[in-house]
Amino acid sequence: MKNNIRTLCIVMVLTLLMPGRATAQGMPVYDNTSFLSLVKQLVEAGKQTAEMLKMVDHLKAAKEKIEKVNNAVKQYQAVREITRNNEVLFDMVNSDLREILSSPYIQPHEIGTISDAFNSIIENSLKNLEFMGQVLSNDFLNMNDAERLEVLEAQREESKKMVADITLKNKRYRTIISFRKMQAVINDRKTNY
Repeated sequence: MKNNIRTLCIVMVLTLLMPGRATAQGMPVYDNTSFLSLVKQLVEAGKQTAEMLKMVDHLKAAKEKIEKVNNAVKQYQAVREITRNNEVLFDMVNSDLREILSSPYIQPHEIGTISDAFNSIIENSLKNLEFMGQVLSNDFLNMNDAERLEVLEAQREESKKMVADITLKNKRYRTIISFRKMQAVINDRKTNY
């Protein structure tokens, strides 16, 4: 930038100092005060341009910092929701599975199938939590924040699906219990003929 200003000043000085025969006809003649004010204006414009470039660099750096903070917040929210979904999942399995298995309307040969269905979801959840821990460590596959966030979002969706799946299984087994209970009431009622 400074070199451009110096070159421009030298060219203008040489142009003004050239002998009369080297100048073209009709070329305007500047007095020294106009020339000096023009040079000052050019120097000021150069300074302003340099300041603007510094400001642009500063704004780019600020934007990158904001994006990093934004990604960190999104990662935190994803991790918090995954953790909350897993807590809900464990609580549902802990309370509801015990209630379902202790029901007199569940037959002994069904207990293994029901337990396996719930346990497979819990095992999948534990694997996902372990994977999430690896993703959050800084050295995992040399991922940047955007890639890490993408993986965490996929994990979040997976945890939502597991909660929905366990809720559906819970509802299905409760419906079976309710149906069998109603069937037992109907079969045990006394007929008045």
